[in-house]
Amino acid sequence: MIDHTALLDRARSGDVTAFEMLLEPLVEPACQLAYAILRDWQEAEDATQEAALKAWRAVARLRDGTTSLRPWYLTIVANEARSRRRGRWWSVIRIAEPRAGASEAGPEDQASLRMDLDRAMRRLGETDRLILTLHFYLDMPLDEVGKVLRLSPPAVKSRLYRAARSLRPALRQRETA
Repeated sequence: MIDHTALLDRARSGDVTAFEMLLEPLVEPACQLAYAILRDWQEAEDATQEAALKAWRAVARLRDGTTSLRPWYLTIVANEARSRRRGRWWSVIRIAEPRAGASEAGPEDQASLRMDLDRAMRRLGETDRLILTLHFYLDMPLDEVGKVLRLSPPAVKSRLYRAARSLRPALRQRETA
């Protein structure tokens, strides 16, 4: 069993190994969060790496009562991804790579369902998409989702409900098609 409090104290004191041990389980969820914002895996990985560097530089300023890096680090990742998306290069139109097997996908094919869900998610606003990603894909409790997005837990709960409800028509169309 890892003592997170002791690791946090060591990381605050400049122990790189302790910081890496705390950050390692957060890298994959951080990449998924960045991908939800950027929709590009390479950019998501770059944003996650840059966020890790920023977190390392700021870990000494972490509050004493902090028990987990997860909401704090994912907030840094979300801010970095948003910053990258606002960058000048983002306005350049890029040609999407064709998806393998998209034309021959049957109605029950998982790839087809994933594409439909991805399209429906893109129609959502950024915050709603992030709430769904953090809660359902990264399995974060609503209070942590609120900390990452700087929203109250009741606001997260109502937006989660509305976002999930707004996905239903797009997915129902798929079922009837």
